Amino acid sequence: MQTPLFFTVDDQKPALSRDEPHVTMTARNPLPRSFYLQPTVTVARQLLGKILVRRIGRRTLAGRIIEVEAYLGAKDPASHAYRGRTPRNDVMFWEGGHLYVYFTYGMHFCANVVSGPQGIGNAVLLRALEPLEGVRIMAENRKRDASAIKELCSGPAKLCQAFGIARGENGTDLCGKSIWIESDSLSRQSFRIKATPRIGISQGKDAMLRFVVREKTRGGSASATRGTGRK
Repeated sequence: MQTPLFFTVDDQKPALSRDEPHVTMTARNPLPRSFYLQPTVTVARQLLGKILVRRIGRRTLAGRIIEVEAYLGAKDPASHAYRGRTPRNDVMFWEGGHLYVYFTYGMHFCANVVSGPQGIGNAVLLRALEPLEGVRIMAENRKRDASAIKELCSGPAKLCQAFGIARGENGTDLCGKSIWIESDSLSRQSFRIKATPRIGISQGKDAMLRFVVREKTRGGSASATRGTGRK
């Protein structure tokens, strides 16, 4: 994946400056359950710019969501839920606002936000984040140098590794206190959303269900993140 767009808190401080133990990014209010019960495409688009947070003891990891993909259950041949409910995809059929984590390629985990009412099997894949807080911990988890901040969460498997999300986090309630998503009360930067076909799938390739942050530039044009395969 090419380098994602990185936002700044203000004109002077880069996002990396948030990786200080005394900085409080937001009021730490998880999004309400009602957010996740909206139509899945609405949830996917509105997740852009929100903050994924994980708290482990006294440590906090946080990153801004900048790329997602929507998967629409029984009517979407690219969805894990297309052929119905199984032990593997069971969490997809829970009420919106839970984390569906699956193992792929025999080596990677990917995290999805379950959306809609119970029983429909819809979810939104988290494809990329901008690291904001706990950058050094993310780097340790990924066995990378913290200076490589742009690469820490630049793919769905990378962000799971950075946040320590694996099989044990499958089914986590995103309205709880361990992993959640919140609005960003600090960033003042506006952005547009680009819709594209999803990546790394063999069916449903033409559906415009990948949503990417497009940064609004001073000249009025916009640039977008780009990704590689679904993993």
